[in-house]
Amino acid sequence: MNLSQQEWWNKAQEDADAIILDVRTEDEWNRGIIPGAINIDIYKGQGFIYAIEELDKSKNYYVYCAAGGRSAQACNIMNQLGIENAYNLMGGITQWDGPVTQPE
Repeated sequence: MNLSQQEWWNKAQEDADAIILDVRTEDEWNRGIIPGAINIDIYKGQGFIYAIEELDKSKNYYVYCAAGGRSAQACNIMNQLGIENAYNLMGGITQWDGPVTQPE
């Protein structure tokens, strides 16, 4: 499900079961992340699938990438793997007006 920045962030903040998922590469991740995000690189192919299969399917995932394309693809894969609630950030982090922090 595609959400605007405001919807995506508000839902994530109000959701006790929210997990923010960054599907960008490690290099992109190191340039700055949305606070609280975890990183699973969609370009890892089968490794991405394995990592998604390990996630808690009862949680709600707020997914982003650089521009919204990879995260939309990731949401579709997650749905196919049994994660019902995956929300795509339209426009990705490049159009993000919210907080950005450095990964630890």
